[in-house]
Parts: sequence; C-alpha cells; structure tokens
Amino acid sequence: MRVRYAETDAAGVVYYGNYLTYFEVVRVELLRALGHPITSIEAQGVVLPVVEARLKYLRPARLDDLLEVSASVESVGPASFAFDYEVTRDGLLLVSGWTRLAVCERDTGRAMPMPGWLRDLFERIPATVENGS
Repeated sequence: MRVRYAETDAAGVVYYGNYLTYFEVVRVELLRALGHPITSIEAQGVVLPVVEARLKYLRPARLDDLLEVSASVESVGPASFAFDYEVTRDGLLLVSGWTRLAVCERDTGRAMPMPGWLRDLFERIPATVENGS
C-alpha cells in the first residue's frame, strides 16, 4: 500500500489510527480472495465486528512510502477469531498489531457460535497473507 497524503498528519507521518484501516483492508481482501467477500458473509446473516485491537508503533511511515501489510490468523475460538499484523517498509518492521473479531448475528448484533463454513474458511488461510492477496 502506498501512503497517501490524506493518511498523514501535518508532519507527513501516517496518523496512528490509519493502521487499523490498513489492517481492515488486508482482512477484507483476504476474505474476497478466498471467495467470501464481506458482502456474502453478511448476506448469510453474519457480521464480524472488531471487539479488541492492539498496536505497537516502532517506526513512522511517511507520505509516499510503499508499505507491505501482512496478516496471519492468530487464533480461532468458538465465537471469535484474531489476526496478527505487521507493517513493513523495505523489510523494516514499522508497526505490529492484533485484532479480535466477534462472530455476530447481523439482525441482532448478538454473539453467535461460529458457523462451520466460516471455521472451514479460516482453515484455508495461509500462514501469512500480504496486502490482502
């Protein structure tokens, strides 16, 4: 991902909250690549809200940097799952992070047991996925 002007602060550094957006892009594109775009998951009555997030900022990313964002499945539970993330530039680790997502009923927003088809989907995810592909 190339850092765009709108993603930076007055100093030309990526605004910290934008890393969560980068993480989401990787997750959503991963699901799409596996044949389950987020719209098809929601059409099956399931939503996947982020319920917890952690980030560790090691070095800044700046305007026009070309970043590599990778994700790996950290854990899959009965009604949630978690991803680990790394953001690098030229092989140098800039940010690491983690998110936990709940599996919820679309109509009620209440947690639900993970459907078997979704659990099977996670088993197909490679160990590390870069930039959503």
